[in-house]
Amino acid sequence: MKEVIEKLKQMEVGKVRENEPLANHTTMKVGGPADIFIEPSSLENLEKTMEIIKENNIEWRAIGRGSNLLVSDQGIKGAVIKLGKGLDSLKIEGTDITVGAGFSLVSLSVQISRKGLSGLEFASGIPGSVGGAVYMNAGAHGSDISKVLKKAYILFDDGTLQWLSAEEMEFSYRTSTLQKKRPGIVLAAVFQLKTGNREEIVSAMQNNKNYRKETQPYDKPCAGSIFRNPLPQYAGQLVQDAGLKGHVIGGAKISEMHGNFIVNTGEGSAEDVLALIQHVKNTVYEIFGVKLETEVEIIGRK
Repeated sequence: MKEVIEKLKQMEVGKVRENEPLANHTTMKVGGPADIFIEPSSLENLEKTMEIIKENNIEWRAIGRGSNLLVSDQGIKGAVIKLGKGLDSLKIEGTDITVGAGFSLVSLSVQISRKGLSGLEFASGIPGSVGGAVYMNAGAHGSDISKVLKKAYILFDDGTLQWLSAEEMEFSYRTSTLQKKRPGIVLAAVFQLKTGNREEIVSAMQNNKNYRKETQPYDKPCAGSIFRNPLPQYAGQLVQDAGLKGHVIGGAKISEMHGNFIVNTGEGSAEDVLALIQHVKNTVYEIFGVKLETEVEIIGRK
């Protein structure tokens, strides 16, 4: 592993660290170390990185801004590739925008709203990256990525690169083919938007942002919604009706603002969060007969 690290450093692919705590790179602020942590400085350097990883048969996975992610306290075996600076380009051509996977979804929605482009108002309060949002079909306020994505540029497990259309992404509720059938990294996305009234777009975005601030605890370390909504019911309402708001295990607490959020009170661990998730699942099933499924992605060594 050390030889691989040295080679990556010699090739100057970007930031390369050994045993980097992933608590520093997740919005929940929990997670053990990655054997190798790489933040490529460009698409070209990402491709070089993948060549080295594949040559050495190293397990790998990609992360963005670390939201919607729960990493175990034991960390992640192999390499973690963070898509950030260097993969955050933005190109606007009429109503089509091409954006790098590392671009902040919130920043993107703000910037394009100033251009009078409509379609991403729902994303104004989602604290993730474009790549992560496309990967999981992020959504809110009655819309999601599938409604605006034209195509996505994917780096697959075998090292091949390919543009996938929205149809080929096989989107469904908070999922895509990248989770189900064809593991890969989203490198860039093209969104097809519409022209609109700038003031109305900005106003809608502000309303969405205000709603999130008033109802969701994004001022505290959390990973976003923990459970998928078992439609037509809502996970947060079920948790609230079960009397679980404010319930604490270790340093993990069910938010008193929203039942579908777990916050890190300061010294929380992934073990605490997982124990609380299981407690919620058991309690909701016992009371309502509803099996909750996690929306947050749980990864890492057991």
